[in-house]
Amino acid sequence: MCGRVYIKTSLEELVRNFAFAERGAIDALGNRFPRYNGAPTLDYPIIIRDMVREPDIMGPVFASARWGLMPSWARPGGRPPPSNARCEGIATNGLFRSAYRSRRCLVPINGFFEWKDIFGSGKNKQPYAIAMADGSPFALAGIWEIWSDASGVEIRNFAIVTCAPNSMMATIHDRMPVILHREDYERWLSPEPDPNDLMKPFPAELMTMWPIGKDVGNSRNDRPDIIDPIDPDPEPTLI
Repeated sequence: MCGRVYIKTSLEELVRNFAFAERGAIDALGNRFPRYNGAPTLDYPIIIRDMVREPDIMGPVFASARWGLMPSWARPGGRPPPSNARCEGIATNGLFRSAYRSRRCLVPINGFFEWKDIFGSGKNKQPYAIAMADGSPFALAGIWEIWSDASGVEIRNFAIVTCAPNSMMATIHDRMPVILHREDYERWLSPEPDPNDLMKPFPAELMTMWPIGKDVGNSRNDRPDIIDPIDPDPEPTLI
């Protein structure tokens, strides 16, 4: 799964790093970044395919969206909106298939977090930060929807697509977010209904990860030192 991300730049710098996309209506997000411990339910800048010039010129545009997928027909209450969509069956799952077919997005970040279950009990997990080996920002594959609240306000929202782990991620978890190569951004955003071959593990040799402190477990701890490396607790020795 992917349940926490970080963006260690200002909104302006993030936009510059993805300059192929039009700016769009994201100014309200300006004072919310950097964000070192980003959780679901918060708003993020994503990149969607939308009109860039009237009457019918479409292209990549930044938009503000809330993390947690809520289709237009969803009712509030009950289980929290899913933050992830498994790539396996995404084209047929009733919750995801419409968005996957025609409303895919890019989620620009600097890194994400995952927890390793050290003792296999679920009670003592070591968090890790994961990023590109060269430190560059990158984009996760996502899908998006529009949901209207009781007052009629439309809320764009999204989920991150996940896949099987690469060899690096497999040492700490059994899933990872789908990370797209830059040359595949245009195709993921295109009208193509089922670009299923893009939903695969990103090459491990292009990535890095390091253990971090357990303060990341509380999303209110939103500080730069959240992503600082630490010496992890020693793992148990199997006898």
